[in-house]
Amino acid sequence: MGDRMRLSEARVAILGLGLMGGSLALALRGKCSRIAGFDPDAAALKLSRQLGVLDRADPDPAIALADADLVILAAPVHSILDLLRDLPALHHGSPVVLDIGSTKAEILYAMSTLPPRFDPVGGHPICGKADSGISHADASLFLGAPFVLTALPRTSVQTKALAEEVVAALGANALWMDPEKHDRWVAASSHVPYMVASALALATPDEVAPVVGPGFLSTSRLASSNPSMMMDALVTNRREVLRSLGKFREQLNNLEIQLCHPSPAQLESSLVKAVADRERLTPSRRKAAER
Repeated sequence: MGDRMRLSEARVAILGLGLMGGSLALALRGKCSRIAGFDPDAAALKLSRQLGVLDRADPDPAIALADADLVILAAPVHSILDLLRDLPALHHGSPVVLDIGSTKAEILYAMSTLPPRFDPVGGHPICGKADSGISHADASLFLGAPFVLTALPRTSVQTKALAEEVVAALGANALWMDPEKHDRWVAASSHVPYMVASALALATPDEVAPVVGPGFLSTSRLASSNPSMMMDALVTNRREVLRSLGKFREQLNNLEIQLCHPSPAQLESSLVKAVADRERLTPSRRKAAER
């Protein structure tokens, strides 16, 4: 790519104007040369104009992409895969391409098939909200959050540096890893918790609604996530999700067996260990949430 492009000089195009794309646009305002956007949803485009999120919003992705130096794919995983397929016909330049999809292996494979004039890099900000859509966009969404970056063998040093600059501009923390490790980790930390929350919602009878309290609400919160978006994540990460589900099922079975035992000592020991395990897994995120 020659000399490194600075974010302040970049003309950015964001494809996908939901919660994540809208939040990206808000967080990058004033930190780049221009922000254009596209979304197939006319209502999202209209609202982006009303909110002043973008310098230009267009229903034609080719117009939104015109002259873009940095293309950010902020759509659901399968939509990102479609956009990567169509991108060479939509953009005839040599932009950096960054995605923020929630699984990485399939996306990076699709990126590897882009013509050599594209310089791609994968990404995934580990953050979000219960409410979706651009109406809930928030420039502070990424503050303090891990932002996974995944390079291809072809990703240039300059593009790696630009990706890190984008992450820093969002207030997030860059974390480089390979796509297989990413998919394995998010299966355990995100996709299986969603499945567990959904199973809990399905298993709880309607008659208990009068006594539903914080325990059920916090444990089942992820079941309110957009099903179509979560389906994208689950299907494109099926192998790792199934592997993590197997480990979860093993632990749940152990707790059930211990509960059946006449002596509660072993069950109590497991529950005490669970407290310690959670503390080790969540110290930085828990402290941030408590502030």
